[in-house]
Amino acid sequence: MTAYDYDVLYIGSGHGTFDGAAPLAAKGKKVAVVEQDLIGGTCPNRGCNAKIALDSPVALKRHLEEVHGIVDGDIKINWSENQAHKHEIIAGLPDFIQGLLDSSDIDILFGRGTLVDNHTVKVNGEEKTAENIVLSTGLRPHRLDIPGDDLAHDSEEFMNLSEMPKRVTIIGAGYIAMEFATMAQAAGSEVTVVLHGDKALRAYHQPYVETVISDLESKGVKFVREIEVEAIVGGANGLVVRGSDLNIDTDWVLDATGRIPNVENLGLEELGIKFNEKGIEVDDHLRTSVPNIYASGDVIDKEQPKLTPTAIFESTYLMHTFAGETTDAIQYPVIPSVVFTSPRIAKAGVTVAEAQADPDKYTIVENDLSGDWYRQVDKEQIGHNTLIFDADHKLVGATEVSNKAEDVIDALLPAIEFKFGPAELERMVYLFPSIASQAWGQL
Repeated sequence: MTAYDYDVLYIGSGHGTFDGAAPLAAKGKKVAVVEQDLIGGTCPNRGCNAKIALDSPVALKRHLEEVHGIVDGDIKINWSENQAHKHEIIAGLPDFIQGLLDSSDIDILFGRGTLVDNHTVKVNGEEKTAENIVLSTGLRPHRLDIPGDDLAHDSEEFMNLSEMPKRVTIIGAGYIAMEFATMAQAAGSEVTVVLHGDKALRAYHQPYVETVISDLESKGVKFVREIEVEAIVGGANGLVVRGSDLNIDTDWVLDATGRIPNVENLGLEELGIKFNEKGIEVDDHLRTSVPNIYASGDVIDKEQPKLTPTAIFESTYLMHTFAGETTDAIQYPVIPSVVFTSPRIAKAGVTVAEAQADPDKYTIVENDLSGDWYRQVDKEQIGHNTLIFDADHKLVGATEVSNKAEDVIDALLPAIEFKFGPAELERMVYLFPSIASQAWGQL
């Protein structure tokens, strides 16, 4: 039998790696992790954790505006202090995650990892071998290819702004665009969002998306649709974003046109590993076209949402596979998602569009939550949800727009995943009063 340096070697140290690598090593497997940047990858260092830290005062400001009169005073966000607080929260995460790996006797190899053959990875000129290799290199921001694209900034740069610019222009209409438009407006910026098409957040129920857009517009955010951005140029008083029949004067431009997989210079072509513009192609065991080389996390081309919980699930699945505890194909659970605007939009399971396309199979129940007594405790101004039931009246999908949408979807998730029927639902007793108890009351 061939002796390898490691049982499993991971390239990349994000959630697609460390959530499974540490318990795998604890089971006695020899594990290594290759990382050329910060341990932990995007989510802890320049993604989810940083974003929610910056958003917390935004959500609080929104709440205080809604209860104005009960709570008096002029509420302003000190953006520089918000940034300082964010750094306090996330600065120690790489060392914390590295400590978890170190305590599991995992070798951390700092540098760029490149595939040499199906069992060999070169790191800083040194070759390491492994029985199995996992590619977990994630995504990076897409960048516009237009004149002046160097004048635009990406999401990481936005989340590191020490001061919020007076005028911010955001190009794009996905998660990053909508969430950062919410933050920038709340911090006092004049915000313009430029959409290439006519819709934002295409994966979400469009009436709810339009509700969020209308709310942002009422606060001064400008949305311009169906615009092809052609150039960014320096102007007399800052920058100018030029597009078809459009010139926007601005101080700062965020390129939020999406994220793309990190597949370059890994040696994929040389080994015949299949990939495309959406990521690395895998089978139902997360194997690439080279059987002992796997992929995990956002770098995969997949139908499931490219989110941290998905990466954690995949990493954990591979842990069980490498530990010899399963040979089954991966079976994804219901994966919820949320947009951290104010209000939030969250969803899980069968979508409204899917249910509308198959009315004989599903029943759609729409709820206006604005009159719910518990929502009025906080004087919420916006609250709607849509519940999807199958023929046996089992909840199979839910989507909500409200300040507490993520908590509602989390509360309903067990019913969707485990297909609770009326008998099971009756046995769910939640704390009262709570948003979970109100959500279950609708079932």
